[in-house]
Amino acid sequence: MLREYLLRIGHAVTILIILTIILFPMYWMLAGSFKTADQLFKIPPVWLWHPTASGYLDAIASSGIVRALLNSVLVTACAIALGLAVGAPAAYGISRYQFRGRKQVWFWYVTNWMLVPVVVLLPFYLTASKLHLINNPIVLILVFQVFVVPLIVWLLVDQFSSVPIALEEAALLDGLSRFGIFWRIALPLVKPGIAVSAILAGIFAWNNLLYAFVLTPGNASRTAPTIAMAYLGGYSVPWTKVMASSVMISAPVIVGGIIVHKYIARGLTLGAVK
Repeated sequence: MLREYLLRIGHAVTILIILTIILFPMYWMLAGSFKTADQLFKIPPVWLWHPTASGYLDAIASSGIVRALLNSVLVTACAIALGLAVGAPAAYGISRYQFRGRKQVWFWYVTNWMLVPVVVLLPFYLTASKLHLINNPIVLILVFQVFVVPLIVWLLVDQFSSVPIALEEAALLDGLSRFGIFWRIALPLVKPGIAVSAILAGIFAWNNLLYAFVLTPGNASRTAPTIAMAYLGGYSVPWTKVMASSVMISAPVIVGGIIVHKYIARGLTLGAVK
């Protein structure tokens, strides 16, 4: 009994240490956003202070963070919608139909997700420049598909494979078309998988910095992650504004992840047991 009790205490202490390591940077960012510059760099650190919202007010007034957040919402929503429109039928076709080159197509999708983003940055930039799409949100929506669609296909192939084929055969005998089977039978049964695919694709599109920084450098077309980078030029860095902007940028992802974490777990495990 004593050994079991000590093991539980050890597990609890280990979990507490890990959570502290993970959560402390987020706490420091949130706390720093409500401090003044003097309090932020004071040694020893200031643990009790009168919170101030000056960092948020300065960021909203001078950095264009609100417009950037709206741009991120637009780009992320469109990237998810286009990715699902392309990726879901592709995943269904790979899971249900036997055709020549099926394994090669599947392998191509998986390896695309493993592609290092910087490798294709220059070709994307030159193509966007030729098409006059620099500083146009459309270029980010299209470029993100190179990574969003493989992610969606990768997640949904197993989801569609878990759907009993007898249901589709019965629907086919009742006169339902192939598209009708996909739309009315397969898709409703893999809603958790679609949800988790949309969530993970949205996190990628929201957090992407490299492509947004290079392809949409204009103030009117910037997305949220690039705003914090804009503070790093010059002789001094307004760290309170950086902290406040970082909180506003990361809050939608963190809060959204907390709300839908149950769907993420269910979507990732659906199809694991057949």
